[in-house]
Order: sequence, then structure tokens, then C-alpha cells
Amino acid sequence: MTNLVKKLICIAGVSLLISGCNLLQSQPNKVTTETQQSTTNNYDFSQMLQQVENDKVDEYKDSSQFIPSKHHKILANYVEQMALDLTETMRIEQGISIAVASFVDLDATLKTTNQLGNQLSETFMHQLQKFGYNTVDFKTADLITVNNQGDFAFSRDTSKLAKNNIASHILSGTLIYRENGVEVNARVINVQSKRLAASSRKLIPLYVLNKEDIYLSSN
Repeated sequence: MTNLVKKLICIAGVSLLISGCNLLQSQPNKVTTETQQSTTNNYDFSQMLQQVENDKVDEYKDSSQFIPSKHHKILANYVEQMALDLTETMRIEQGISIAVASFVDLDATLKTTNQLGNQLSETFMHQLQKFGYNTVDFKTADLITVNNQGDFAFSRDTSKLAKNNIASHILSGTLIYRENGVEVNARVINVQSKRLAASSRKLIPLYVLNKEDIYLSSN
């Protein structure tokens, strides 16, 4: 081996040794920088998560108290949606007839109603007939009562109403009063078997009821 070749090999070895040292010296700085960057990123991410949680809380607070100054919603819109829910799940049997009763407060007696409970039954009766269901009005008297005040076809006197069952199913439900509205639970029940044929639930906001001056008191 010539002296020139030996010198070249030595120079190459020294160069590799110097490069290795430089790489080892630079590696800790790189690790330290990445660690610092990771720590900084974790801190920022935690702050972002906390901000998101705060925004959610504020959003829920705002939505629970939301009362639009102008709206076009009426009670009939909510009843129509519930009637659609009922008809979508209810089997259409031949000869089915539905009577609609007043909606009552969900209390110990299940015999307390109000303007909303009665108006719901009237509106449901219209919607079912509109959707093609055979709807009966059991409050229709056998005879028309005529007096000085007018001519009356309806009565709540059971002695003037039909004595036999004129409906195969009954639609009625319960009212639960919430802070921001009234939760209405409606269901269609088979009179004979007491089986549930269909059900629906919806919250009617207070601002809708207030717009139509619907009283929630039973007095």
C-alpha cells in the first residue's frame, strides 16, 4: 500500500469520527427542543379544550332561555307533527275508529285537565280525520238541544250520549309541565285489549302557548 493511499484512508477515518461527534452533540438539543415543543403543545391543547367546554355551557344556558321575539309556530303545527308520528307507527286496520279524549295532567288522579288538554284533543281529532282515519266524536248527543241561547249538538251529560262503544281505539295522553314548555305524551290505545297501538312525545314551548293565550291552569 502506498503512502498516498494510507493518507487518504486516515483522512476519511478522521472525517467520519468528527461527523459522528457532531451528530451526538446535536441530538440532545433536538430531543430537548422536541420535548419543549411537545410540552408547549400540550398546554395549548388543554387550554383549547377548556375553552370549548366553557362555550358549550354558555350555549346551553342561552338555548334554554331562548325566546324568539317573532315566530310563526302555532299549537296546530306541533299536533300535526305528533299525528304524523302516530300514523306512521299505527297499523291501519279495517273498521278502525278512533275517539279522542282530553289530555290530562300527569298526577295521582289523571283526571285534571285544562284549556291546553281540551284543545289538544280537538286539534288531534281534526288531524286524524285529515289523514284519512275514521274519527268519532262521542260528545255528540242523540238529540239536538234547542233553547233561547242557541242550538246545541254536543253534551257532557252521559245520559244524552251513546250508550254503546262507538270507537275501537282511544287517543289521549298526559301533560308534564317543564320550565320552558309542556311535554305532551300522546298514545293510541285499543279499547278492548288495552294494547298500545302508537305513541308520540313532543315538547311545546311556552312562547307558542303564550302567543295563543292558552291557559295552563285547570281553574
